[in-house]
Amino acid sequence: MKPLNDATALTFQDVRFVLTDMDETLTYRGRLSARTYEALERLQHAGIIVIPVTAAPAGWCDQMARMWPVDGVIGENGGFFFTRRASDHGLQRLFWHGDRELVRITEQLAQIGERVRRAIPSAIFADDQPFRQTSIAFARPEDAMIEAEVVAALHSEGADVTVNNLWILGWLGGYDKLSMARRILCERYDLDIDRERNAVLYVGDSTNDAPMFSFFNHTVGVSTVTEYLHEIPVAPRWISEGPGGAGFVEAACAVLAAR
Repeated sequence: MKPLNDATALTFQDVRFVLTDMDETLTYRGRLSARTYEALERLQHAGIIVIPVTAAPAGWCDQMARMWPVDGVIGENGGFFFTRRASDHGLQRLFWHGDRELVRITEQLAQIGERVRRAIPSAIFADDQPFRQTSIAFARPEDAMIEAEVVAALHSEGADVTVNNLWILGWLGGYDKLSMARRILCERYDLDIDRERNAVLYVGDSTNDAPMFSFFNHTVGVSTVTEYLHEIPVAPRWISEGPGGAGFVEAACAVLAAR
């Protein structure tokens, strides 16, 4: 990783899309600062497509897609994409599984979650579980052995699993942040990321950002990414000075300077 301050004015000249994690990348210690929100707005006003790509639940993503200066939100680690309708204040919702299959998947996930809780009584659903549609989330326990047990139990149920700074996340379908980003950028924006990797900059901070860090050429880790590098096969190319939203502002400024 290189300090983001070392990037030249031309480094990000091809970037037309900024994709970013949310928790502890746009936020810091759970709060979104005015400077970070303004940076999102500045990117959008400059014609940059901005899409948070997060493990956050559908309930949170609904609000972000409606009210934030972003072009849409990929949520629950790739389970769906929400974006505002052009005609009114409503949303378009695209699910990885499709509307019909989603009902079955939701029921199956609920059953898996209850079996994991029975097997591991100390496993606790995340506070936001009632607002999820395509995933189950457990609060990360302080005991690393219990965390490993929860991860193993989810795997044994056939679930895909990742861990970030807040949750142990389980889902069904074999997708991840990169899979859904590839699909959305192709279907909605006619961008083939395999041919135009330089068109995208990704900003993240932890383990579930690993597929994005591995794929894109332009990647920035906010400063706290150093806590997770042992779990990330390919480190981000650049690292910010600041943590969370402050680091994202640095990345946004670098993209805007290249315009």
